[in-house]
Amino acid sequence: MITPEMLTGQSTEHLAVLCGNHRLQPEAVKAFQALQCAAKEAGFNLQPASTFRDFARQQTIWNAKFNGERAVLDENSQPLDITTLTDGELCCAILRWSALPGASRHHWGTDLDIYDPDLLPDGKKLQLEPWEYLEGGYFYPLNQWLSDNMDRFGFYRPFGDKQQGVAVEPWHLSYRPLSSLAEHQLTKEVLKKAWQDKHIAGSEWLIPHLSEIFSRFIAIK
Repeated sequence: MITPEMLTGQSTEHLAVLCGNHRLQPEAVKAFQALQCAAKEAGFNLQPASTFRDFARQQTIWNAKFNGERAVLDENSQPLDITTLTDGELCCAILRWSALPGASRHHWGTDLDIYDPDLLPDGKKLQLEPWEYLEGGYFYPLNQWLSDNMDRFGFYRPFGDKQQGVAVEPWHLSYRPLSSLAEHQLTKEVLKKAWQDKHIAGSEWLIPHLSEIFSRFIAIK
């Protein structure tokens, strides 16, 4: 069992190095490396695009989106005019693609975003948008292979289908044996404690609506 600090991205004591700056829990590292080996045998260069992300990084992402310093996308990956939105509408729009600080699955050391750099055309930048992974996209062959094979290594897509308020993220893999435990540990009380003395943009709306937020955006099985 990981501590509330580990759960909310405020500790790295539960992590081991996967490669470079990428970190996961040790068991998840071994499982992903085994998945990488199988992918290599199938002709793919499966690599992490993002693994552990700490509270401060998620806070920066969230605040920048709320304050209009970073694009907020609609369900079709198109930028929204946030000046037309109420605080509640804006928070829900951000939550479609980005987790609250302290509530990101990337804090747990169980989840990661993946891609194949060998399938990315020269001059193109990784966007982590659904079209890259769906039929006709660069990573569609890898996506199909993962759908057929990742389960035997313990991985699944928590945002594989459109559900509740969260967008489909075919690039997001989760190591179920560990993430299923973290899901049950993350509560509103744990999150509110993590927010103490922190500036979370939109918190005046977020805090009284946490029950709704957990139901729509966080408690996804």
